[in-house]
Amino acid sequence: MSESVQPLPWIRSARFDAALIVGPAFAATALALFGPSFLGLGGDQGAVSPWAWFLVVVGIDVSHVYASLYRTYLDPEEFSRRRVHYLLTPLACWGGGVLLYGAGSWVFWRVLAYLAVYHFLRQQFGFVMVYRHRAGERGAFDRRLDKLTIYSAMLYPLVFWHADPERSFAWFLEGDFVELPLWTARLAVWIYSAILGTFLLRQIQLWVGGKSLNLGKIGIVLSTASVWYVGIVFLNSDFAFTVTNVVAHGVPYIALIWVYGRNKWGRTETGWRRLFRPTGLVYFLGFLLLLGYLEEGLADLLVWHEHGMFFGSLPQVYLSNSMLTLVVPLLTVPQATHYILDAWIWKFDGSNPDLREHLFGGVQSVNSAESGSDTNE
Repeated sequence: MSESVQPLPWIRSARFDAALIVGPAFAATALALFGPSFLGLGGDQGAVSPWAWFLVVVGIDVSHVYASLYRTYLDPEEFSRRRVHYLLTPLACWGGGVLLYGAGSWVFWRVLAYLAVYHFLRQQFGFVMVYRHRAGERGAFDRRLDKLTIYSAMLYPLVFWHADPERSFAWFLEGDFVELPLWTARLAVWIYSAILGTFLLRQIQLWVGGKSLNLGKIGIVLSTASVWYVGIVFLNSDFAFTVTNVVAHGVPYIALIWVYGRNKWGRTETGWRRLFRPTGLVYFLGFLLLLGYLEEGLADLLVWHEHGMFFGSLPQVYLSNSMLTLVVPLLTVPQATHYILDAWIWKFDGSNPDLREHLFGGVQSVNSAESGSDTNE
């Protein structure tokens, strides 16, 4: 079959999407369930062992943030188009962070935690919207149902977490979430079950009616539901939460950036073309790992003082509170900038010219005549 005709609406291909877009969440769920006993990655009482922390947090979580560089600052066309935004955003993040940290370190970490949660929620909704675009889906009812389902798949576990003081993990630091009464979790589980059940029944109805199922979208919904439920509700360990949270979020994002770059630069004669070939993966990923390692090493040296075994024998530096007010927000600038930029660069509302072409490789959606202005809000 020619490359320009695809029977199913995958971002790149069924194999690629299954392995790197939808699959990581299912793999993370299995790792959380069986990894500690079979691989020895979990520490005592469900804590994250040092090597699991290095592989997952540094290797995926911190590193994936820098994948945005390929889509923004390192893309000469994109950077020129939004130069002012890209220059001012890190400065605004640092300035806002300094003000928050000055009001109290707990204020800073609580705000950053909720920004991170919002970013994670939006990324999964974004993947649902990408698959809707790929399939040319335009129905208003299904759009609302898809949106309700993907959000409820994440919001119920979050409400449960807020209402259960016995959870043995935190987003950044202990106490960075507010507490909710227990009845909110009891109500949320009924709403969650009703919405997820309606979504599944709707897919059965479409299939019985002879419609082609959007397997990518369904995979995102089910994998998201599994990873958030297992990582937060079913299991109560820092290892389970960290693995499910990080792998399911970071790996698909890096894969999406690679697909975008390969489609944009793969047919050009620039040096970027070599970076986005399979043979260039070592450089593509190596750059991200290097930046992630340097950032986390600097943060450990100046702030955390917890993982010196991975960052050499440099003497630890203990900063005054006034210096921490400047340094901690500065260290989180890449992360905060990543959150903000992702709210812009994946919208299908006309603000990102050629996004469809660069994301889908010039291949029209399955129902191209219907793939108009549905936006990634």
